[in-house]
Formats: sequence, C-alpha cells, structure tokens
Amino acid sequence: MAYKNFKVETDADGIALVTWDIPGKSMNVLDATSGTELAAIVEATTADPAVKGVVITSGKDSFSGGADLTMLEGMNRAYAEMRKSQGEEAANKYVFEEVAKLSQNLRKIETCGKPWVAAINGIAFGGAFELALACHYRVLSDSPKTKVGLPEVKVGLFPGGGGTQRLPRMMQPMDALQMLLKGDAIDAAKAKSLGIAGAVVPAADLVKTAKEWIKGVGKAVAPWDEKGFKLPGGPVYSKAGMQLFPPANAILRRETYDNYPAARAILQCVYEGLQLPMDAALRIESRWFSKILRSKEAAAMIRSLFVSMGELNKGARRPAGVPPTKVQKLAIIGAGFMGASVGYVSALAGIDVILIDRDQASADKGKAHAKAVVDGLIQKGRMKQDKADAVLARITPTADYNAVKDCDLVVEAVFEDRKIKAETYAKAQPLLRDGAIFATNTSTLPINSLAEEWKDQSKFIGIHFFSPVEKMMLVEIIVGKNTGDVALATALDYVRQIGKTPIVVNDSRGFFANRCVLRYIAEGYEMLLEGVPPAMIENVGKMAGMPVGPLSLNDEIAIDLALKIMKATEADLGAQAVPQDQKNLLVDMVEKRGRLGRKNGKGFYDYPEKGKGPKKLWPELASLQPKHLDPDTLDVEELKQRFLVVQAVEAARTVEDHVIVDPREADVGSILGFGFAPFTGGTLSYIDFMGTKTFVDLCHKLEKKYGSRFTPPKLLEDMAAKGETFYGRFAPKKAVA
Repeated sequence: MAYKNFKVETDADGIALVTWDIPGKSMNVLDATSGTELAAIVEATTADPAVKGVVITSGKDSFSGGADLTMLEGMNRAYAEMRKSQGEEAANKYVFEEVAKLSQNLRKIETCGKPWVAAINGIAFGGAFELALACHYRVLSDSPKTKVGLPEVKVGLFPGGGGTQRLPRMMQPMDALQMLLKGDAIDAAKAKSLGIAGAVVPAADLVKTAKEWIKGVGKAVAPWDEKGFKLPGGPVYSKAGMQLFPPANAILRRETYDNYPAARAILQCVYEGLQLPMDAALRIESRWFSKILRSKEAAAMIRSLFVSMGELNKGARRPAGVPPTKVQKLAIIGAGFMGASVGYVSALAGIDVILIDRDQASADKGKAHAKAVVDGLIQKGRMKQDKADAVLARITPTADYNAVKDCDLVVEAVFEDRKIKAETYAKAQPLLRDGAIFATNTSTLPINSLAEEWKDQSKFIGIHFFSPVEKMMLVEIIVGKNTGDVALATALDYVRQIGKTPIVVNDSRGFFANRCVLRYIAEGYEMLLEGVPPAMIENVGKMAGMPVGPLSLNDEIAIDLALKIMKATEADLGAQAVPQDQKNLLVDMVEKRGRLGRKNGKGFYDYPEKGKGPKKLWPELASLQPKHLDPDTLDVEELKQRFLVVQAVEAARTVEDHVIVDPREADVGSILGFGFAPFTGGTLSYIDFMGTKTFVDLCHKLEKKYGSRFTPPKLLEDMAAKGETFYGRFAPKKAVA
C-alpha cells in the first residue's frame, strides 16, 4: 500500500523500515493524515507474517516536532458545535473517542507481538516522543541536536498518548514528574542515563543498530506487560510513594498556585495510573486529556503560544510585496549593556556587528560583555571554543562613526535622553549608505518625535529589545506615522534572523509592553500606599500568575528609571498625567534614600553580596506606608484581579488607540514581554475568555472602589453591549511569508 507521509520497505530479514517523511514540510508533524496512516501501517505490519519487526525513523533532519495543535483547536470547535446540536453527553463522548485514538494506536504497537524500534535523529517532541516510548526499544543519534521531551504543559496540555504512564514505569517517578511538569527537553546522553534510550550511536548507524537489536534480543513485550513487573519507584501506597506524592502536591501548589489545570492533571494521571494495569491507566489519561483539552486555559494557551506565535514568527505582519532582506552587517551605536547584548545576539546569528561608542574603551567594554557571555557558556559546556571565537570575531568595537557607511541596519541604543539621541542622529545620518535602515531601541520615547530629527522618515523605525536580551524572546517593532514598508520588512526579517519573536505596534508613549507592565508595577505602588503588607503584594502578584511581584520587577528595571519615566511623562503631559503620591514614593526611595534597585543592591529589596544569600524585602519599607492594613481582612481574589485587570484594561486601550491592530500581538507580546499570566493566553485573551460583558462589569466594580485606572474604554463598553470578542471583531490576518 502506498502512503502519503510514510515509506515502508521490508528487507530480506523481514524487518520493515518505516520512514516518516511528509512531502513539502521541513519537519514531520503528527497530523490527521500521519495518524491515520500510522494506524494502517500498524495493522498491516502486524497482520503480515513476513514482517518480523519494525524500525520507524525519519527521512528529515529531525524525527518530529510532535502533534499539529491546530488539529486540537479544530476538535474543540467541533465539540462546541456538537454540544449545541446534540447535547453535552454526545459532545463529551466525541472528544474522548478522538483523543483516545492516538493512545489506542500506540498501545497496538506495544502489544502487536512484533518488536518495534524507534531510530531517532534530531528532535522528538510531544506525541512523536510518545510514539517512540510505545516502541520496545529506542536508538538515539549522538548529535548535539538530538533532543527528546514532552513540552505539552507549556501550551496548557499534557501528554495524551501514554506519556504520563510510560515514563514513570521506565524511571524513578520523581524524574518522570520533572520531565512531565517542566516540559523541558533532554539530550541523548541524559535519555540513556534515565533508561529511555537503549543505545546512542552516530546518525549513520541508527537504522543498522535498530535492526541489529531486532535480530538479536528483539523482545516484543513492554516490561509493564510482563508478569512480576515492579514499578521503579515502588507502589504508590508504599513508604517511597508517600515520600513522593504528598510533597509533589505541595510543590505543584507552590509553583503553579493551581493556575494550570494541565499540571494538576499530570500529577493526577501519574498517581492514579500507577495503581492500575496499563490499559486502564491509559483510559484514565485519555479521560483527563479530554477534560483538559476543553478547558479555557488550554484553548487560550494553544491559541497564543502555539498558533499565534507560530504565525508571527513566520511573518504574519510582514508587508506584502517587499522582497526578503537579510542583514549582513549591523552597526549598534551605544555599547552599554543593551547595545552590547543586541550586538552579541546578532553576532551569534552570524551577522557582522560594529559596536560604536564615545571612545574606544567604552566600545571595548561592550565587546567584553559578549566575551563574558560566551566564556560562561563554555564553562557550562553549552558552547564550544571555536564557535565562541567565531562569534567574538564578528564584533568590531570602535569610536569611529564612519564604520556605519556600509551597514544594512543601524540600531541606536544610547541613553534614554532626547538631546543625546539627537546628537547621535546628527553624527550618523550623513554617513548612512543609500537604503540603510535606522532603528532606535528606545523603550518609552515616542518614535514620531524622535523621527523629526530624520530627513527620510520612511527609513526610521523603532526596534525595542527587552532585557536581558540574551534570554527575552520578544522584540517590539514600533512603526511611526511615516515609517515605510521596507523599513518594517527589514526590521521583521532581522528580528526573525536573530531568532526572536516580533510584534508590530504603532507609536505611542510606552508603546504596548511598557504601557501594560508599568500598570502592574503602579498597582503595586497603590497597594503599598493603601497599607497592604509588602510581602502580601509580592505573593499575590505571583498568585495571579505573574513571574515576580511588582516590587521585585521594579527593582530589576531600576527604581530610578521608573522615576525618570514619571518625570519625563510629567514634563511632556503635565502633573495630572502622573499620580503624585506614587511619584513622591519613588522620590523618597531614590533621591532621599539612594535605593535604586538591584543595580546598587538596595531597592524594595535588600540584595546581599553575590553568593551570600537570597534577597529580602527591605525591613524599613513599612515605614514608607501611610497606614497598615490587617492582611486577614483583605480579599486575596480581588487583589489578584486588580493586578490582571489593570493590565488588561490598558491593553484594551492600546487597541482603541490603534497601537495594537492585531490581537495576537497583544497576547503573545504580553506573555513573552512581561510574563502576563500565561494560563490566560495573554491580556486580550484574558478578556475574551472571561467574556467582555463580565470583564466590563468587573472593571466597573473595581473602578467604583479604586478609581479611574479601571475605567473601561469606550471600545470595551461597545464590545460588551454587542457581545463581541477581540478575536471576533479584530480577526487576525494570516501569514504572508
């Protein structure tokens, strides 16, 4: 039989080689066609007496990236339609039967009576790794690119093809829970040490080794299907089990605050499944998976962190008709921490970088930052010396502005001061070659006002990186009123070239990300001034789903910078634009007490010398509070809502102000840019999944109690009246590249 996504060849020894190679795709995905054909191959090879065993491998550079999650999105839509037309019981039955198909098919591999071996090159993630786990043996390539893992929890799901049952039967359950709950990939050596891989060999020997195992020991029974099988961690109700599951439950609560139903379901599946035979355990997993798939958290996270992010990474906002561009040579003016970091990630991507500063020593210091980064990676075994040398060789530090003459793109990363930026532009502008694009890395100053210094404003654009640049995946591209399509396309292509995710926003003070996250920090100030205990403010911020509390976040970005932004806003827009009590708090912290944040070891927290212990809230912080509230009288749920709602309202305002024109960018940008509670799907999805009317009612409740910062914009009121959502009213355009 001929297959579309697989090729099956049986050799003289009766070993069928199944090669997964989807035509026209750079990566195999477990889509509907692959699932159907795999099921047919299992049936055919099982029934054919000439087949003695099966090796499954990939015809591409990697085994597979896992399941096509858009397929699951479609399943959810079908569920919603069936629920309306046929009732909840029929709809639930449909979802369970659909999600159980892969699990049942993989179980057929495991129990077919013929040995199956997975020969894995490159990555094998999600459902594809579960396919490998269902095989009787796994051979992995020794390439550094070989990684296996189950990352589903990162998009609000969990492994539904047997992963929660096979892993804890192969290894210590604590190790299995680590893999399942963190979703991190492991390399081939780690997979072998954990007992997942039977052999690690050169890529050229993968199939040969797999076939030799079949011809040699070739056992076609999984260990857990043999009589007398003992769980690696012992029975659930044993001393070892009691030392694992109660603490694991507590750790889960501490790490997730029960915001992620999928994480809870993983622990539940492992706990329940290990008490049952495999077939019953797999049914338990399928039932939990069908429940989680229908959760709003899974729907929101799949949409934002898989579908939308994938579309933005592929150029969903790239102007049509502009030929592809590639930056060969980049100049960065300003070799301070941000400029040096941008230079490093650009050099890492193979771009030649010129680092320009006021003198050679300052420029050299910028390159030294890159050296410190690569030296650290070498020490950790994450980079080879020859690659580090190549990265550093691409960075040229200089004080000579003439070096910009042959650059495709110039990024200005000087101090956040209009006068200094204007001086920089005056020096650089006459030296640029025809067609070169000039970008500013400003984080708050409006692009249109900066562009006034530019003769050809069509070539001027904002490219706002987030700190630390090496780790933060988001880049905000800011379009001015006169920015041209070529500048936008170049900026998007460059951001994709360095492996970051771009969002495109229109100009405004603070753009999108800073407008929203500064509301989070400001709400922390408000609570502090109200008398909420500082520790409670921080803990409630994390309980709401933010990565750190607002006071800790302010320390990271620097309190004096927050004060500077306030003063600049006040100078431009007047005293009414800035809450004076908040400003006075920061003046007290910065100007009277010299508490600038982490950078000088003193902020809302005290920071011990490196290695001397954890940071601690500054004990005297309470003395800055006008009053002190009893924490037992405070509504924790309301405090959590305040943190999320104040950011979501601001995101809605950015849509009304035409700063955000595509809801995907608000959602992806809010999660990647400032860690807005990922389980919500992002700032606008938080509103959509709550329901616009419900959200507006909540806004009015908080507005009445706490003030106008919670006042919903007219756009939201209008949407609530019409029952609209952001993804309905502002339907995103599909990718063009």
